[in-house]
Amino acid sequence: MELFLTLLVAAAVFGVCYAVDRLFTKSFRSRAQHRSGLAVRASKRYGIFGVGLSVLGVMAICGGIPEDFALMVGGVLVLLMGLGLAVYYLSFGIFYDGESLLYCRFGKKSVTYLYRQIVGQKLYQIQGGTVVIELHMEDGSVVSLQSTMDGVYPFLDTAFAGWCLQLGRDPQSCTFHDPANSLWFPSVTGEEG
Repeated sequence: MELFLTLLVAAAVFGVCYAVDRLFTKSFRSRAQHRSGLAVRASKRYGIFGVGLSVLGVMAICGGIPEDFALMVGGVLVLLMGLGLAVYYLSFGIFYDGESLLYCRFGKKSVTYLYRQIVGQKLYQIQGGTVVIELHMEDGSVVSLQSTMDGVYPFLDTAFAGWCLQLGRDPQSCTFHDPANSLWFPSVTGEEG
């Protein structure tokens, strides 16, 4: 019976998260880039781990309320970590079409950039094989992408094609362009081919 109730609670939590995600999408994502259906999103594992940690946190809080203060405090911390991961997953996104990208982050206003506003990129290799690609924009801001994000490579290919089109450059003349080595744009140091 206990296992059945635990599975029922887990199914309810996943169902509520799914419904909130769908409602959030329909209510707040009405720009052209949202409607294109093209996006770079944080890996789904952030959302899954967030929901899982939230459920574990709630269970620990409920189990620790009567007599175990340490279990209750640990449950609160685990719940906060889970909610943080879930919020990050739901709030981060780069939505794009053939003309521009819309950069969305938690706690920040969404910003629309034309591809011609990309002035260069910087690469970082993180332990474990993840590549971080920073796109530097004309206004001095940085759009950070990770190779583990869903849809990152189709986005970079579209951004490069749009960048060339908007700047009137021939893609064949861009000697810096090497997607096999995660290079789509010139280096921010000004090294350009």
